[in-house]
Amino acid sequence: MINKKILIATLFASIFASNTFSKELPLQDLSNLDGNWHLRVMDGHDVRQARAILDFHSAHMFLNGFDGCNKISGNLTKSSHAKFSAKLAVTKMACRRTIHQFVSKRLHETVQEGFVVSQNKRYGLEGITLKSAHHDLFFKKMGN
Repeated sequence: MINKKILIATLFASIFASNTFSKELPLQDLSNLDGNWHLRVMDGHDVRQARAILDFHSAHMFLNGFDGCNKISGNLTKSSHAKFSAKLAVTKMACRRTIHQFVSKRLHETVQEGFVVSQNKRYGLEGITLKSAHHDLFFKKMGN
């Protein structure tokens, strides 16, 4: 009887662990990320007020959006098995507030230095994380 309980508990634990772990693996392919993503948390700070948005276009390996201050766009390059980067073209509008400057600078650094993308649930929300050597950005899909 005890062996059956241990076996069942181990089975459920392994199923739960495999489902949780698989969501944290870096994405090799961006095809299921097409659409608009709103930046919610950057390096542990709530940055929703900056209204930064990334829009992925996987078929063309292109992204565009708004960094909190300016419109941005760039061609995505896959530099390793799961690492992406882009050289961004940017409009030259002034940032209105400190939060906009904070977000703009770090978003550019993340995209230019290269990032891995993983789908996950954080802060009670389903979304994606872009992680670079220096920054951690969590986005929620707009409209969801």
